[in-house]
Formats: sequence, structure tokens, C-alpha cells
Amino acid sequence: MSSKNNNKLNVPEAREAMDRFKMECANEVGVNLKEGYNGDITSRQAGSVGGQMVKKMIESYEQSMK
Repeated sequence: MSSKNNNKLNVPEAREAMDRFKMECANEVGVNLKEGYNGDITSRQAGSVGGQMVKKMIESYEQSMK
């Protein structure tokens, strides 16, 4: 099994901003992420971070529609 990251961003220049956003969301849900590899966190923790990211993106989109 390969550990290569296959996640592609539509705008590669956004990688740093997305990493900051991920760290911010992780802090909000109490998950301690570190820079780089985080394969040692549980699926539940990873899902919490991803879910928080989606929640905040939806809230941001809804605010832009007002």
C-alpha cells in the first residue's frame, strides 16, 4: 500500500490555506494534528476534522448567499 497523498486541489496555490483551515478545524473539535503525517489519529478524529471543515464551508457559503 502506498502512502503517497493523492489529494488534488483545483488551485494548487491554495494548499497552505487549506492546511491552516484544517488545523483551525482540528483545534475547534479538540483533535491534536501535527504538521505532515497524521496517520496515527483515529478514524473518528479524522472524521470530526473533516466534518467540521465541511460544516464551516457550508456556513460560509450560506452567509455569502445573504
